[in-house]
Amino acid sequence: MFKITPNPPETDSTSPHPSRKNKKHDETTKRVLDHYLLPEPEKSEDASKPGQLFTVAKNADNECLLANLSENLASADAMISNLAFDLEGPRRHIALGIQQLIEMSSLLASRALDNVDPR
Repeated sequence: MFKITPNPPETDSTSPHPSRKNKKHDETTKRVLDHYLLPEPEKSEDASKPGQLFTVAKNADNECLLANLSENLASADAMISNLAFDLEGPRRHIALGIQQLIEMSSLLASRALDNVDPR
């Protein structure tokens, strides 16, 4: 059976404001396209503060964070150890105390890393 359909469909010329529908449709189309093609930059709640120089990536997992912490503590341990042996007297004792704190922190970080990813 053949059905007769107008090609293109006839517009309703009796509508009081045919251009209003088109205008509304155009605005909606523009808003939808802008949403997908021109997204607004994400507003981070953790945006850096004016005096903040460094940040940690939000998507970094615990294993990565702990591994980097362990490496940083190992570097600090090496630096303070080298410095401590160049000092004498009370300043050397202070440097060795700092070294001991770094080593204890390194042990804690290593244990936490083992808990996250047992070897």
